[in-house]
Amino acid sequence: GGKYLGRGGPTKVLEGDWQPHRLVIVEFPDMDALMAWYDSPEYARLKAIRERCATTRIIALEGVAAVTV
Repeated sequence: GGKYLGRGGPTKVLEGDWQPHRLVIVEFPDMDALMAWYDSPEYARLKAIRERCATTRIIALEGVAAVTV
């Protein structure tokens, strides 16, 4: 149920000292859907591979309804 919104590509830090080498943004319908995917047996196999091969920082952000600015 997730959808890639952005991944890879150059990043430009405007404030702070975080220097990400790669950034992936995935949208899920809600936090429950995200956690169902993250805790799923299917993802567990891929997660184990990722953990052996990479150091990651993963955060979940509860979104807001779309607004026009």
